[in-house]
Amino acid sequence: MAAKICLITGASSGIGNATALELMRAGHTVYGAARRMAKMDALRGAGGHVLPMDVTNEADLERVVHTVLDEQGRIDVLVNNAGIGVYGAAEDVPMEQARNQFEVNVFGPARLIQLVLPHMRRQGSGTIVNVSSIAGEIALPLGAWYYASKHALEAYSDTLRQEVKRFGVNVVIIQPGIVKTEFDSGTTQGLRENSGKGAYRDVAEAMARKAETAMGGGSKASDPRVVAQAIRKAVESVSPKPRYPVGYMAGTLLRLNKLLPDRAFDSLVSRPPK
Repeated sequence: MAAKICLITGASSGIGNATALELMRAGHTVYGAARRMAKMDALRGAGGHVLPMDVTNEADLERVVHTVLDEQGRIDVLVNNAGIGVYGAAEDVPMEQARNQFEVNVFGPARLIQLVLPHMRRQGSGTIVNVSSIAGEIALPLGAWYYASKHALEAYSDTLRQEVKRFGVNVVIIQPGIVKTEFDSGTTQGLRENSGKGAYRDVAEAMARKAETAMGGGSKASDPRVVAQAIRKAVESVSPKPRYPVGYMAGTLLRLNKLLPDRAFDSLVSRPPK
């Protein structure tokens, strides 16, 4: 397979970093973009190109895309991985946080796609990978804005896939389950800051403790490399699947959500954590 020119956001850690290394090992040329440049030394040392970028900054997005095109003449793969999670009861989360959740998880990726897609159409090929979550199909307590953003990203991706297939461009949704990343450290912090003192404090604290346990020693959470391997499979496929559920509990929770009536699923996921 010919080497592809790949642009990956959120490449400083977790799934983004693992994906950048995985694609480089497979012989592809990788540009990793992130805010935290100091955390991308390993990626640079492995032969990757690193670029500073904030997905909410229009000038950053334009500069990064122009840099890749100026240096390589094409972009074959875009992996929209950068994301944040806002947690707390829907009643408690400040609207400023909610809006920022959508700026990072939906509008940033969508704008980057707008910048990249004309070039993919002209070359008659390309793959856009949007890293969603099982949260793109299910919903759990105290994460309304995060789940809403991932539902939105998946609906956007479905429509995009229908629109651009005729130009030779594939759109893929990756749905990680429970994965060990720095992302989850923000879950406990958000739960306690937004809902740790109000009417939802008991549930928020119980969920925060459960999240800490889930990411601790002996956890069954998947390594980010498992997700990276699924992304590489999609990128290298001539006809990738629209969705790739991957990682611990991903398939199980998605199946339960489809099979159980809404009220039964609500009862299952709303039980107070022990």
